[in-house]
Amino acid sequence: MPTDVATPKKATNITLSADVLNEAKALGINISQACDQYLRELVKREQERRWLADNTDFIAAYNAGVERDGLPLDAWRTF
Repeated sequence: MPTDVATPKKATNITLSADVLNEAKALGINISQACDQYLRELVKREQERRWLADNTDFIAAYNAGVERDGLPLDAWRTF
């Protein structure tokens, strides 16, 4: 996901706990920026989790093949 400042923004309404919102404002935290950054990280983690879940069988089969046959092109490796 791009983190470029030119990324289009969209206004939205969210509900936050009043105490944490007030404290964040008192500390000068940019609420929109903090929410955007956290949501971006959460989306990335979920995408990674889903990719891994979707590819678990392939990864296991590949690893079993490497265990059984060694790495592809291993005979030509010089290190």
